Amino acid sequence: MNVGLDLLEVERMETALARRPGLGKRLFTSGEREYASARARPAQHLAARFCAKEAVTKALGLDVFAPRSIEVEGGGTSEVGVRLHGEVAERATALGVEVAVSLTHTRTMAGAVAVLTRVDDGSRVDLAERAR
Repeated sequence: MNVGLDLLEVERMETALARRPGLGKRLFTSGEREYASARARPAQHLAARFCAKEAVTKALGLDVFAPRSIEVEGGGTSEVGVRLHGEVAERATALGVEVAVSLTHTRTMAGAVAVLTRVDDGSRVDLAERAR
């Protein structure tokens, strides 16, 4: 198992999205944007999803942040999960891991935890060992 964690002030996401109208499309898939736009305060939900993307990036030990390659699915009344694409999916496959995430937010803060578990036996993932 390996873990990644990220926290973000919701206001920072609101401000960034307001200042740069194209930012939402660069960071989030259409499904993620649709999910958030159906909520009373979309930036809370986008901030939590952004944190999940960062947490997955950290857990996988990636050097490059590729936000649209990590798609957060579900939420609300359904289970939250991630769908990995491109090099992010290739990294998870090379490590032989599954990725689970947990999201949270309050009015002011959003956060997420990503946990990697080996597909074969659920044991700890040693990123240094597998990178060789």
